[in-house]
Amino acid sequence: MPICVKSEIGKLKKVMLHRPGKELEHLVPGELERLLFDDIPYLKTAQGEHDIFARILKENGSQVVYMEDMMADVLRQSGDIRENFIRQFISEAGNTAQKFRNQLFGFLMDIPDEKELVLKTMSGVSMHEIKSETHSPLVDLVKSDSRFIMDPIPNLYFTRDPFACIGTGVSLNCMYSRTRRRETIYGQYILEHHPDYRGQTPFYYKREYPFSIEGGDILNLGSKVLAVGISQRTTPEAIELLAQNLFEDSSCEVETILALDIPSIRAFMHLDTVCTQVDYDKFTIHPGILGNLRIYEIRRGDQKGRLAVRELDRPLPAVLADYLGTDKVTMIRCGGKDRVASEREQWNDGSNTLCIEPGKVVVYDRNYITNEMLRDKGIEVLEMPSSELSRGRGGPRCMSMPLERG
Repeated sequence: MPICVKSEIGKLKKVMLHRPGKELEHLVPGELERLLFDDIPYLKTAQGEHDIFARILKENGSQVVYMEDMMADVLRQSGDIRENFIRQFISEAGNTAQKFRNQLFGFLMDIPDEKELVLKTMSGVSMHEIKSETHSPLVDLVKSDSRFIMDPIPNLYFTRDPFACIGTGVSLNCMYSRTRRRETIYGQYILEHHPDYRGQTPFYYKREYPFSIEGGDILNLGSKVLAVGISQRTTPEAIELLAQNLFEDSSCEVETILALDIPSIRAFMHLDTVCTQVDYDKFTIHPGILGNLRIYEIRRGDQKGRLAVRELDRPLPAVLADYLGTDKVTMIRCGGKDRVASEREQWNDGSNTLCIEPGKVVVYDRNYITNEMLRDKGIEVLEMPSSELSRGRGGPRCMSMPLERG
């Protein structure tokens, strides 16, 4: 079935994951900041935790598909698709990859198995793996064979960000950091060439657009209402462009976009790190954003395609209740009333829940205060281990890309 995601809480029928791979073992201390990590996860444990995550989803009726498997299926369709993918991947891998593009192309083309090829593009290519035909005497003396001429992509297990499903279409995103921009190449090829999606998926945003937007900032509050965070990684310009494209598509049901201006800091990198929906009328919330949160309503404007935008001078709970058509919503505070616990559990993604059906969520076990508060509000809580996965600064919602919800 083509993509169909019209809520945050509908029964999760099909979801795309990426099982962490050797890209995590190619993190080194000197490159952590550039590659958007604060620490180096232990791969074996991270994979075990991720496998438990996938098992929880399967046991609760979700079909789990993997990005690496879907991408390999695409490459098996034709030699032209395979070659075009390799050339595009190298062309977007930076200046060093361009310097060695012929050797890289030959090296990747010689990998016979398509899944192995996909995993290699994810884990990166170091100098010692290819035969250098370039005479660079100073470079050769200064840089070691262990340096990467094509960087690893360690953030890939956060599949939520490269594209966002909106109704029956997608926003194929322009990622904030150059480190993550190649992630959207996989989404592009899957959506354009995989038999489940090709020719059936409208694009409401494209990766070549100039303004950054990421999937963690996009929440489907219903078929007619979309919430988008103005954040460290999503710009107001991108939201305007997304809104115009949504409103121009007569088949799109979205009538209103709520733009929530959250603090532009790493701890609050996306809207879903501070707010997620867990039931028809319940949300997790990090209390640190409530004081100065500004909310804007975006709707269709005049016949010339201009947008109608106004600021809403009401608290977030009242705005959510209004647009969800309910009397009130309950905001479940991450960490409760304890400021220290709130900041600690938000940093460890206590607010980043994955709702798999109304009132049932997957969460990290380490956020025990928030989890108990969820239970007290009648939410069924499915806990997963998180000692290593959480080092990447993302939770269960970040690690999942719903493709179909009921």
